Amino acid sequence: MQHQTLDMRIRQAKLIEEFCRKHADATEPLDQWVRFIKAAQWKTPNELKADYPSADFVGNGRWVFNIKGNHYRLITIVVFRYGVIDLRFIGTHDEYNKIKNIKEI
Repeated sequence: MQHQTLDMRIRQAKLIEEFCRKHADATEPLDQWVRFIKAAQWKTPNELKADYPSADFVGNGRWVFNIKGNHYRLITIVVFRYGVIDLRFIGTHDEYNKIKNIKEI
């Protein structure tokens, strides 16, 4: 049986829309991120890092993506097996820095 490759899906994408209403300058960079993620077909962390070198694995399945030259940050859980990115946090760099335990977000 051949294994089917699927594009990544983003859960909680509504958080991006809500964030963009407050931070209009984030709209285009986040739209670009969404298009990039939806086209990805990552099966391993190494594939993610090869395509998006600035992404950081921070433990407990969490990955941090820098947006708009690191003005904004996304915390996600990437479930490679199912081709899913679960959006857990989106905020400014300052808001990100206030997170006490990123592994629990």
